[in-house]
Amino acid sequence: MICAVIVAAGKGTRMGPNIDKLFLPVAGRPVIAHTWERFDHFPEIAQIVIVVREGMQSAFKEIAAQIQTTKPYIFAIGGKERQDSVWNGLEALPKEATIVAIQDGARPCTSEQIIRDTLAAARETGAAVAAQKVTDTIKEACANNIIARNVDRTHLWSVQTPQAFRAEVIRRALSEVFARKLAVTDDTAACELIQQPVRLVESAAPNPKVTARADLAFVELCLTAGKSV
Repeated sequence: MICAVIVAAGKGTRMGPNIDKLFLPVAGRPVIAHTWERFDHFPEIAQIVIVVREGMQSAFKEIAAQIQTTKPYIFAIGGKERQDSVWNGLEALPKEATIVAIQDGARPCTSEQIIRDTLAAARETGAAVAAQKVTDTIKEACANNIIARNVDRTHLWSVQTPQAFRAEVIRRALSEVFARKLAVTDDTAACELIQQPVRLVESAAPNPKVTARADLAFVELCLTAGKSV
């Protein structure tokens, strides 16, 4: 069984106090509605876990009604750190789940193709992540923001979501994170602790994450363009 965990428990502090970026309107709907709908419409996914903040369940039920969800879903409560939220989402999965796609709630433009390709790579390798090659020139800085050196970008990638795993792999990786009392902001980083190879899956289409208000215009452009293709 293939399932998805959508992590939607953060508030996004860069937006300012008392602003939940997931509920900001973009292309006629809240950000999270687009993200959820992408996975609800994906044929291979059997069930979805939405990781939310305590007390937000009713707001997310309204989103479910708005997009008229067709897949069964269940809520899990977010933890202190992202890794805690992901773990809570994994714990809510049905026992039959063998492959899981973990998605940021604030990444609403993820294409069906990259979901499909990432899941296929996870089946083969055990872990995979949507990513794009770094195209900007990268500099390493020293004190006072003075350039220290140029960084070769040949082998540099910017990782995104979905990050897909065999369920037993990501559980084992996060268990190691907790055992070592570490903090990771990326699920694939946990795989490094257990020497689990992770396949980079190149995302051809834009797959931006909403982190600041300035991102909304580009996200709306991507969503609108996607519907017109």
